[in-house]
Amino acid sequence: MDESSRVPAGIDPNVPSVARMYDYYLGGKDNFASDREAAEQLIALAKRVGVDARQGARENRGFLGRAVRHLAESGVTQFIDIGAGLPTQENVHEVAQRHAPDARVVYVDNDPIVLVHARAILASDPGTIAMSGDLRDPASIFDDPAVRDHIDFTRPFAVLLVAVLHFVPEDEVADRVVAEIRDRLTPGSGLVVSHIYQGDGDEETATAGKRLYSTTTSGGLTSRSVPQIASYFEGMTVLEPGIVPVQAWRPDVPWDVPVDLTGPGVLGAVGRKD
Repeated sequence: MDESSRVPAGIDPNVPSVARMYDYYLGGKDNFASDREAAEQLIALAKRVGVDARQGARENRGFLGRAVRHLAESGVTQFIDIGAGLPTQENVHEVAQRHAPDARVVYVDNDPIVLVHARAILASDPGTIAMSGDLRDPASIFDDPAVRDHIDFTRPFAVLLVAVLHFVPEDEVADRVVAEIRDRLTPGSGLVVSHIYQGDGDEETATAGKRLYSTTTSGGLTSRSVPQIASYFEGMTVLEPGIVPVQAWRPDVPWDVPVDLTGPGVLGAVGRKD
């Protein structure tokens, strides 16, 4: 089938989408030629500094699943996944409902293709909805009637910002967004964040990566330091093992590799509002 025949209205298939690029990294099929071309360029750039972009995407996805599992086992049964991306294996609602059958999930994304696929998959799941929303405007998400009808904000819930804040390149905007989200959290609620980290990586390669992502639907990409990522959890308890590479956050198999923050990668952490 010609790719152009499955392009929703309002989508330019010639502009790479970060959601569809991520789908490609994970081995998915819901992407266009422009997404694959941009993703292959990023894979080549990452390889220069010893990073396997595909493996990194899988590790980030694994972190998401383990964080959701921990929260569900801890009694948090409501989740708002902002920048959810295309449905794949081990989606948030699947993980959450495995441990808490009554778990409720809101998927939020601004990519029409993501919403088309998510709504088709979730049509028969009353515990899960998908909606269009903009991370830069958290109030429009939390105050949306469909979200308020689906999530009981008087009870603990979790907000997932997994591999999405680095697509907000302006530090002041990212700080404001996360502060607004923290203010909405009720006691016992969780905040899950994963974020690109440059470390002591090659600046030339990092700049090339940022230039590449400036041509995508995100409009930009930035890495942030450990102190910057830590600031997103201001006033919260950061759960053990703290802010670490995503593959080192409560892995399912024993982890005996020393945590190394010198090289580039993706850091992850989970906070609890007390």
